[in-house]
Amino acid sequence: MKKDYTVGSGNVFADLELPDAEERLAKARLAMEVGKLIAKRGLTQAAAGKLLRVDQPRISKLLRGHLADFSTATLVKYINALGSDVELVVQERPRASGPGHLRVRWA
Repeated sequence: MKKDYTVGSGNVFADLELPDAEERLAKARLAMEVGKLIAKRGLTQAAAGKLLRVDQPRISKLLRGHLADFSTATLVKYINALGSDVELVVQERPRASGPGHLRVRWA
């Protein structure tokens, strides 16, 4: 029996046709990295909050993926405070038509 399915684009937010899909995916990936760094250091939410200068409920929101109140810049600041570097690269696209793209990748 053959099943019908659609191959995703790699961006669930775009697949769901949500606005600002690339920014949403970038924030989600940055938030995941913050969570990994907190876990790697064995920090409680309270200890992570103290290190990042926010209260524990804000860390809880972040770790549960409630990202509306977090900017990309804030997430980058958290990653830096947790001891990791973030590198932003601006790259001109050949024959660019339309707006550029925002991507988050790991080295």
